[in-house]
Amino acid sequence: MIDMYISQKGIDLIKKYEGCSLSAYKCPSNVLTIGYGHTGSDVRIGMRISDSEAERLLKNDLMIHCNNVSRLVNVPLTQNQFDALVSLEFNIGYGNFSKSTLLKLLNSKDYKGAAKRFLFENANAKTPEEKYKGSFVFGANKKVLAGLVKRRGEEQHLFQE
Repeated sequence: MIDMYISQKGIDLIKKYEGCSLSAYKCPSNVLTIGYGHTGSDVRIGMRISDSEAERLLKNDLMIHCNNVSRLVNVPLTQNQFDALVSLEFNIGYGNFSKSTLLKLLNSKDYKGAAKRFLFENANAKTPEEKYKGSFVFGANKKVLAGLVKRRGEEQHLFQE
């Protein structure tokens, strides 16, 4: 287990892609969300929060996601690698991250292989769905979301810095 916390660079990346909504909404995966990507049983339809509450929820959520990454990763990481992994786990969730090929490669010390899995691309694919099969860039309707492709690309870049 590693003991790290996300840097401001990582927080800024998460904020950039999560955005901040002070009113509850359903995200592309059809999950009720508020603030900077906060989900859970405390989020209700019609709910509104303040900017300071959005920041508080994010801070609390980040503690959980940092702990998740720290618990699952068994190899040394740079701060940028940790930040990229927290951003990914924050977005795809503990279950998906814990079962991911990216994590398996990383824990076997294949850092280059793990980096490729942020945005795995099949050059011979004929559709976006075939091109990104194996990457976490799909919405609830099983279609590739351009915003997730961009996010995975930035996470990949940060991981490799």
